[in-house]
Amino acid sequence: MCSAEPINCFPMLVNILSNTFLRLFNSTARIRVWSEPFYSTQSPEIKSDIFFICLSYMLTLAAGLPPHLAVSSMEDYKVKSVH
Repeated sequence: MCSAEPINCFPMLVNILSNTFLRLFNSTARIRVWSEPFYSTQSPEIKSDIFFICLSYMLTLAAGLPPHLAVSSMEDYKVKSVH
């Protein structure tokens, strides 16, 4: 009825239990439960905005990482540390 992953199984369990309780009380209503574990956007503008934000963040990290490594190795050179 559901896969072994708990993120998929819990909504199914809630659905089964809810509908069982409704049937016990002679109700004709039904409850539908669904799971959407990952946020998804349908708008291409939002997707492109997220892409450019991530790209600018990665470029900032890429620009700051080599100087950090160079400073670290210069400090090692000054204190004459051996790896």
